[in-house]
Amino acid sequence: MTLGEVAAQTGGWVAPEAAAQEISGLASLDEANPGDLAFFGNPKYLRSLRKSRATAAFVPHGFGEEVPPIRIWVDDPGAAFATLQPAFVPPAITFPPGVHPTAVVSPEAIVGEGVFIGPFVVVEPGASIGARSVIAAHSYIGHGVRIGEDCRIYPHVTIRERCTLANRVTIHSGTVVGADGFGYEFRDGGHQKIPQTGIVQIEDDVEIGANSTIDRARFGRTWVRKGTKIDNLVQIAHNVSIGEHSILCAQVGISGSTRVGSFVTLAGKAGINGHIEIGDGAIVTGMAGVTKSIPPKQVVIGAPARSMKDYKTNFAMLNKLPKLFERVKKLEEGTAGPE
Repeated sequence: MTLGEVAAQTGGWVAPEAAAQEISGLASLDEANPGDLAFFGNPKYLRSLRKSRATAAFVPHGFGEEVPPIRIWVDDPGAAFATLQPAFVPPAITFPPGVHPTAVVSPEAIVGEGVFIGPFVVVEPGASIGARSVIAAHSYIGHGVRIGEDCRIYPHVTIRERCTLANRVTIHSGTVVGADGFGYEFRDGGHQKIPQTGIVQIEDDVEIGANSTIDRARFGRTWVRKGTKIDNLVQIAHNVSIGEHSILCAQVGISGSTRVGSFVTLAGKAGINGHIEIGDGAIVTGMAGVTKSIPPKQVVIGAPARSMKDYKTNFAMLNKLPKLFERVKKLEEGTAGPE
């Protein structure tokens, strides 16, 4: 593809004298070789751009520095790069409709038109699978589970009894939806299990990463609202509610009955206490430990988590502690002079 064609497809601009230059692949700035196209969308990667061996790179409008790659100016370099990806990667894997001979599908299950059910899948009585959905090898669909249309369930996923998925839900390998919530009471000298009789409800366009777990509710539902994206290795406990279009990064853990608002970001390894609320648009930074409710749009950091403003103030004061210690020590020894 020539750079002129690249610019035309992405709404960008390239110098006319470079328009005939060809590229044959896509790559990151650091890994690109001659013939590759990369993109520069974040100032922290400027050093990589300056050293890149890429033939060309998308850059934002207004970027004026001379760099080794030929510049293609666009509104959004990352989006422009994504636009071209389908032309340079193998076609998406498709699954022909049908049920593999090794799958065990109950005659009491309902399977929609165009559904693919892979090897060694088990579909229990009362389950229903919507049109064009894919249930890949070794997955388990429990009694009374409802799966909507155009869902993609990757291998070795377990969806336990009565849980519901809406349309266009994607669940990656190893994830368990609807395991019992972790509920016990200490009675008669031991931990007695509290029955977990609720469900998990997942709305449209949710994606759940590999090896994540979403526990069923003690009663009612654990609820993931539409458009939310969940990374790998995330734990969502019983009766948690997560709003629309939120982002949960890897190793986030949310304790029971917590309400997470819409457009919330929970960064990697954030831990959220139970029975609290995270307001709409809030950001919990990586490894933060949230022990109390967070207002909408607030950014919190640290453990226990506090507002970014408070954290910066306290951090600045902590940096002064060594000098303060020396000052106090001299005062106690009677050797302190005037400041």
